[in-house]
Amino acid sequence: MWRSACLFALFVAIAGGTAAAAAARPQVAALQVALRAHGFYLGSIDAVYGPATARGLRRFQRRAGLHVDGRIGPATRLALGPLGRPGLGRRTLRRGALGWDVSVTQFLLVRGGSVLPVNGYFGARTERALKRFQHAHRLTVDGVAGRRTLAALLVRRSKQVARVASSRAGIGRVRALIDFWANHYGVDPALVHALAWMESGYQSNLTSSVGAWGVMQILPSTWSYVETVLIGGKVPRTVSGNIRVGVVLIRQLLGEFAGERRAALAAWYQGPSSLRRRGPYRMTRLFVADVLALQQRFT
Repeated sequence: MWRSACLFALFVAIAGGTAAAAAARPQVAALQVALRAHGFYLGSIDAVYGPATARGLRRFQRRAGLHVDGRIGPATRLALGPLGRPGLGRRTLRRGALGWDVSVTQFLLVRGGSVLPVNGYFGARTERALKRFQHAHRLTVDGVAGRRTLAALLVRRSKQVARVASSRAGIGRVRALIDFWANHYGVDPALVHALAWMESGYQSNLTSSVGAWGVMQILPSTWSYVETVLIGGKVPRTVSGNIRVGVVLIRQLLGEFAGERRAALAAWYQGPSSLRRRGPYRMTRLFVADVLALQQRFT
């Protein structure tokens, strides 16, 4: 049986150490939320202890008359006010709650695929996202983050970290997955191979400056669209999932443009609405020509 002390010990193990050692951990997201509320951080809530977060923390400590050490210690948490406490696992979270633990919970939900603001306030959107998580993990669906729900969120995050670390697939595996999903959805494998090579060179861990990720370079908004509208369910953020999303999207575009590959590829690159309104841009035409030339090589 789970015990509150065990959950808190697990959180302490995750949250311990200096802020620099806490890079890419959920409590850094909570720090960013609190610093933003005080006007000391204007970046995204990404849980990465980068230069902007470090600078904001030190500026806050200096302004608050604290020892400027860049650490997320008790004195700093206290000075941050309601958004600086309490730590995750010290209380049951429900609608109306405000605090550090809410920010951490929201960030873990977003990491799991939920779409909601990470702002430290447990509102209606957080409650709905939590209920979806509870339903998916066969927990009591009450929208309340007790010890079992919080433990499940933390365990899920540890699995996600392991999955991301192992998501770098070799070219042989990428090719096999392209063939599998292309045949599964009835799309010409040569077209998908050409598109994948043009987008990423088969690099499974590539992320662009605008957030497009993986072999098929899928934007987060596009991923959500494919999940919600075209597939009707969640797709794991893995190499296989990335290729599946790309194959489903190009199949949809081929259907929208009556099987015309040039138009479908142009819509992939430029967006179908923009393509219909403005026609293909010069860079779009070059992209399409390159993909079609590659397709001949893969056929």
